Amino acid sequence: MLEDILKGKKSLFETGMQSVLRGQENRARRIVIQQGNLVVNERSEQNGVSAKVYKNGVSGFASMAEYTPEAAEMVLKAATENAHYLHKYAQKEKPALSAYRSGWAESKRFIIDFEQKKLVDICMQVDKYIVDKYPKLTSRTVVYREDTMEKVICTSDAFDGHVAYPRCCMYVVLNMESKDGQPLELMDVIGGFGHADDWFKDLSVVYEKIDNVYKKLCDKAEGVYAEAGVKTVILAPDVAGMIAHEAVGHTVEADLVIGGSVAGPNLGKQVASELVSIVDYAHTALGKQAPLPVYLDDEGIKAEDAVLVENGILKGYMHNRETADRFGVAPCGNARGYSFSDEPLIRMRNTVVLPGKDTLEEMIASVDDGYYLLSTGNGQADLTGEFMFGINMGYEIKHGKLGRAILDTTVSGVAFDMLKTVDMVSNEVKWQAAGTCGKKQRMAVSMGGPAIRCQITIGGR
Repeated sequence: MLEDILKGKKSLFETGMQSVLRGQENRARRIVIQQGNLVVNERSEQNGVSAKVYKNGVSGFASMAEYTPEAAEMVLKAATENAHYLHKYAQKEKPALSAYRSGWAESKRFIIDFEQKKLVDICMQVDKYIVDKYPKLTSRTVVYREDTMEKVICTSDAFDGHVAYPRCCMYVVLNMESKDGQPLELMDVIGGFGHADDWFKDLSVVYEKIDNVYKKLCDKAEGVYAEAGVKTVILAPDVAGMIAHEAVGHTVEADLVIGGSVAGPNLGKQVASELVSIVDYAHTALGKQAPLPVYLDDEGIKAEDAVLVENGILKGYMHNRETADRFGVAPCGNARGYSFSDEPLIRMRNTVVLPGKDTLEEMIASVDDGYYLLSTGNGQADLTGEFMFGINMGYEIKHGKLGRAILDTTVSGVAFDMLKTVDMVSNEVKWQAAGTCGKKQRMAVSMGGPAIRCQITIGGR
């Protein structure tokens, strides 16, 4: 029915106007169990239609919180009028956007709606496991989060499609006191693309994750402060993936390149060690389905992989149709909007550092005095590539062996400078598929990588 509504309005596309009609539904759920008490039990849904119309270098956009034939007709009319109005103020005429082949694309997934009580019961079962096995914790929290979206795309001159992106995650947060009596917290997450039955039908994997978090928290309770300064470190995949996304990925989004990011003058230049390659995958990564597969973007561009850094050389940017024409390249399907009312922006999908040839054991053995940094809880980066991330779990490395856990600290640097110091890359990639990027609007993303050995500045105590 949704496809029929939008397809039926394609006849209204004005000649000479490059148009996209998008129908979209978002569903969000959030359940929080704190100390065995259900404190949050939320479910929300929103749907509507939007239209984007391009002509002579300007775009008109309109949306409406209804999913009816009348709404589709109204937003298309409003977006066309907006494009005509804005054209009066355009400084110069621009040609039409490059034409792309048309066709049909779909994600081969459907949305399944689970009873909310079933999800609450799963969270309560996980909480019971924690309290029964680890009663000495000072507190515990179990969070279930779902952010699912479904889209129908109809275009005047590109692909049409019907894509669904179900995603659910469970966060487990454990708290205890250190040997000095200070509060400590550690969290982990399981989940990603798919439904609750894909991830939580068998809770043994969740319990294994909880056991691992508890062990690390106990190590941290006996931990020491890191020594400040420039250190040889091994960044675990979670940290390497975060740097690939925040400190590199955003700098190579073409709209931010135009805005003055450090990547602008560095295209074709060496920005990292020759051991470093970074790709933003569409739907298939390293021979498997990508953690958050994207088959079609919100401009009707069939999604393909975007090579960002290859053997240390900055090879390209991520684009929408307009910036791709500006830079003289083909877009790879990076234009996405979070809600029906959001105009598509250039967004990452599955951004990853490619694996190398070293084993993690060899990497640890190669460090005489340094740190193994496992996870980051927060951080920031800017368009210069300068970054600072909080490290909430890590270990000393002394004479090639893991030592004591370290307490919370920070790492900082300039991404392209830090990546030039990479001299070992592990042969195993791990993904984090629960991420949400906050570039102007929320968007589900995944990131990952192998472990990498490099030089980085640690903040110490």
